Amino acid sequence: MRNQSFNFDEALKQLQSGKNLLGTDGILTPLIKQLTEAALQAEIEHYLSTTSIDTRKNGYTRKTVKSTSGQFELKTPRDRSGAFEPQLIKKNQTKLSEDIDNKILSLFALGMSYRDIQKHVAELYGLEISDGAITHITDKLLPELKARQQLPLEALYPFVWLDAIHYKIKHDGHYINKVIYTVLGLTTDGHKELLGLYMSETEGAHHWLSVLTYITVVYKIF
Repeated sequence: MRNQSFNFDEALKQLQSGKNLLGTDGILTPLIKQLTEAALQAEIEHYLSTTSIDTRKNGYTRKTVKSTSGQFELKTPRDRSGAFEPQLIKKNQTKLSEDIDNKILSLFALGMSYRDIQKHVAELYGLEISDGAITHITDKLLPELKARQQLPLEALYPFVWLDAIHYKIKHDGHYINKVIYTVLGLTTDGHKELLGLYMSETEGAHHWLSVLTYITVVYKIF
């Protein structure tokens, strides 16, 4: 799956061209696909390591899944016995709930804390999956999430843009606000790089402080 990982350079070009982050075929749709497939892969690996059934992996089932950020083709792993039942996306489920959709995005928006991500994964799966499985899934997601941090950055960004984009998203029959904090850096040769996307319920000084603190510690650009 690594060769199909979220393309940040392409996402930045789409963002600059005015394409929406969320909504139908949004910029973040490939990211949701990537993290969802990583979670499903962790599910089947945990299942195979704990089940008493004599079975093993048996390829994937492909289906189109709709989410609030657009639709995408999802590869769902399967086992030879057919007994494996994914918990995040059921076998016959073709729509990613808004709650799961938002939480997957917030996984990426977090500061990559193991505790925070484990908490979010637990909220995603509720009581239908064991603590051991949650830890297994978290361990699978962490490399995907941290891959962005390991991308090489410029030693100097003469200019950094900070912006918050407000969206209204339908939730439980009414519209709520979501804010995407966007951090762009300008390289010395004139190219813009996407340094971070962070989601919050509202825009405010407190969350801006957390975003700035995070990129200062992780990226060391200020």
